[in-house]
Amino acid sequence: MSYGTTAKLVAEGLGSALLVATVVGSGIMAEALSAGNLAVALLGNTIATGAMLYVLITMLGPVSGAHFNPLVSAVFVLRRDLSGRLAAGFVVVQVGGAVAGTLMAHAMFGQSLWQVSAHLRDGPSQILSEAVATFTLVLTILGTLRSRPEAVPVSVALVIVAGYWFTASTSFANPTVTLARALSDSFAGIAPSSVPGFVAGQVLGAVAAWLLAERVLGWRASPAEAPSLSGGLEP
Repeated sequence: MSYGTTAKLVAEGLGSALLVATVVGSGIMAEALSAGNLAVALLGNTIATGAMLYVLITMLGPVSGAHFNPLVSAVFVLRRDLSGRLAAGFVVVQVGGAVAGTLMAHAMFGQSLWQVSAHLRDGPSQILSEAVATFTLVLTILGTLRSRPEAVPVSVALVIVAGYWFTASTSFANPTVTLARALSDSFAGIAPSSVPGFVAGQVLGAVAAWLLAERVLGWRASPAEAPSLSGGLEP
């Protein structure tokens, strides 16, 4: 089935909103129930996020490609599978949806809607972690699309689940999610002053993954290869 631009934009905005609502909401719930045990809280946060990612990509992938991430959209522009105009629209609704998801999570738990996080995540190790996390995410998407497209939902969900635990930053790997989490003074939050470093690391990781995939591994899009889960990103 072919979907128009409006459907694609709605899918990207809705997916971003539900993803961030899950990240922030499960963080609030996990922190409340873990009795101060950070490992238990992180585990709860991880499971909820991975589960929701799998569902969202399975459900909305055929509509928009299920990016929910400006850097993923940018990589598809670099691959010439997505126009700059449509990518710009994706970014707008991704940001709007992510912010809405944060507000929705706060509302569900009876918290103040507008917050600013005080959770500092600074230092070279955090920036490196975000570069590694985003590199791994983008490479997973491109490689799995190349070899086994039907496995993209579970592959992306699993790489984020792993990233929560093998990176010092807990694998944000998404500028939009990073910005939205700066608006939540909760377990999942990040102080606004830490956001630029995270985004810088994410951009470097995404570009490195694209260069490796295309220039070294030769994973260039071919006529026989679907450019995304939707089978075609242009309206």
